[in-house]
Amino acid sequence: MHVLTNAEKLIPLRDAASLAESRRLAGMRMVTGTTSPSTRYERISVSPASCSIKSEYVIASHAFKPQYKCINYTPAWEQRKLGDVADIKTGPFGTLLHAEDYVDDGIPIVTTEHFKTGALPKDKEGIPQVSEEDAKRLEQYRAKEGDILFSRVGSVDANAQVFSGQDGWLFSGRVLRARPDLTLVSSAYLHYELETEEVKSSVISRAVGGTMASINTEILFQTPIFIPAKMTEQNKIGSTCARLDSLITLHQRKYDKLCVLKKSMLDKMFPKGGSLYPEIRFAGFTDPWEQRKLSELVEIERGGSPRPIERYITDDPCGLNWVKIGDAPELGRYITQTTEKIKPEGLAKTRQVYPGDLVLSNSMSFGRPYIMAIKGCIHDGWLLIRDAQKHFDPIFLCHMLGAPQMLNQYRMFAAGSTVNNLNKELVGKAIVSLPSKDEQREIGIVLDRLDSLITLHQRKLELLRNIKKSMLDKMFV
Repeated sequence: MHVLTNAEKLIPLRDAASLAESRRLAGMRMVTGTTSPSTRYERISVSPASCSIKSEYVIASHAFKPQYKCINYTPAWEQRKLGDVADIKTGPFGTLLHAEDYVDDGIPIVTTEHFKTGALPKDKEGIPQVSEEDAKRLEQYRAKEGDILFSRVGSVDANAQVFSGQDGWLFSGRVLRARPDLTLVSSAYLHYELETEEVKSSVISRAVGGTMASINTEILFQTPIFIPAKMTEQNKIGSTCARLDSLITLHQRKYDKLCVLKKSMLDKMFPKGGSLYPEIRFAGFTDPWEQRKLSELVEIERGGSPRPIERYITDDPCGLNWVKIGDAPELGRYITQTTEKIKPEGLAKTRQVYPGDLVLSNSMSFGRPYIMAIKGCIHDGWLLIRDAQKHFDPIFLCHMLGAPQMLNQYRMFAAGSTVNNLNKELVGKAIVSLPSKDEQREIGIVLDRLDSLITLHQRKLELLRNIKKSMLDKMFV
């Protein structure tokens, strides 16, 4: 695509320094300055292959439609209203469709929550459905391949493209449908244009309502968009973004499957219901597991916070690592760094932890265990769990403390407390099961490898999403 090999910029020529500045900034496509009529712009094209810079001058109207340009140059993108290139329609009012009209097997009717991620479901499982008779009655509210569905309330910037598999599905009253005029704009291009931060911000800024934002057909009609003059350029951009979305979807599915697998493994590799034997275990291990109270095996202490904490926070690199819940990784077991440090004089009012210690969150998302990889201090949102007598393999212990069987006990204990939090007494009375050290290590190794795979796919997802964000930023005006 042209924009990938020859980056372009439109820069208003206000003074003699504009040319030099434009050359310095050239490298990506974007438009700066005002959109007033008859603004003069210089278009800069940078060719990496030849290290050459070409320039042209264009006169742009407020719609950025070029009125004059040098021959053999790509036309400037055109600014239009969404309603100029798409037919916009709101879904049926509540009087036309009721929950009692739903059937077990019929025509799906999608609403806002079904495409918050930017894509419609691949099948109709879990989606409300209506009979063929009701679908005919609501024929004007059927989605067509190529349509763009918008959330009318709540996440008003969310949209999804309709593919062949969703052709004929109905859309609810909480949805707006934009049906592009395919002679003017590519459906795929329009979908990704509507995903850019500029368009999303525009929609959100004009939404109405107090606690629940909402938009209507007029707001969506007036939404400004930019469109390449050539359909070939639109198609190229749309197909490139679509391929990237396919990669994201692929890795998301792999990630989801691995998360489900881990949850199942944690459920089956640890005994439950008072049993001394797990549902699955490695060959060569047959002995029953031992059951004990956690407090009989490890030391449990609560963290502490010097107050007011603001007085103890320091930028001194020699300060003590201040371990907060936000320092724990979303995936993985180890806490390796902190965003803040505290002064050494705060040590008397907190609790110090060392590499190899386990910490367990006791409030908010309680029951999440981590292994300390650094020395630091924990506040009162953490519990310290120290296996001084080495009853456990540390990796096994970490996984065991986060297993469903333990989480169920945490929830039961927390529900009976006045503040719905954990404390060392409640956690200490949890019943744990432990096998031999050899079996612990085997279990820890397997769950560790599974965690590594999950983390790998999570990082790939983050990378691909960042690439997409960058492309949406740089490939669109």
